[in-house]
Amino acid sequence: MRNATVTRTTAETDITVEIDLDGTGTYDNDTGVGFFDHMLDQLARHSLIDMTVRAKGDLHIDDHHTVEDTGIALGQALAKALGDKRGIRRYGACLLPMDDALVRAALDLSGRPFLVWNLVLPTPRIGTFDTELVREFFQAFSTHGGITLHVDALHGINSHHIAEAAFKAVARALREAVETDPRKGDTIPSTKGAL
Repeated sequence: MRNATVTRTTAETDITVEIDLDGTGTYDNDTGVGFFDHMLDQLARHSLIDMTVRAKGDLHIDDHHTVEDTGIALGQALAKALGDKRGIRRYGACLLPMDDALVRAALDLSGRPFLVWNLVLPTPRIGTFDTELVREFFQAFSTHGGITLHVDALHGINSHHIAEAAFKAVARALREAVETDPRKGDTIPSTKGAL
């Protein structure tokens, strides 16, 4: 079973994440941050990773700690569920259009975290959501998931569309990368013999 549960409790947040890599994209996410929940729903639905997130954070300050710490916990859950990564495809990429937005995501479940972020959101907020937190989430997720992640916005004028396209593009790339490869069998997808 390729699933995991991670709980992260700090003075700022209390977060539990449950994922199943072999799911159908069902989700039940409640962070107290409406737009972020909507993005997590997209991540689950389009990656086909079942996901439940429960987060309580210091939202009276702002959304930063809740969003970042959810990214940390989700990355840790992904790494835990992947185990030694035997038989996975490892790489994934997606070019995703959403209305005016066109976002490219490419990733490698290498164990070597690195984020390349070429995505500009033209407004400082989407509703009440601070658009800087989109990058903060993916930075935390890639770091703690051991993911080399490139996200590039090739076009876009609407912040909501650009952000949502980014989450969907990463989700589709993730779906490809975590899938088992029937040609690989039980081998680790690296000439090093370990990831």
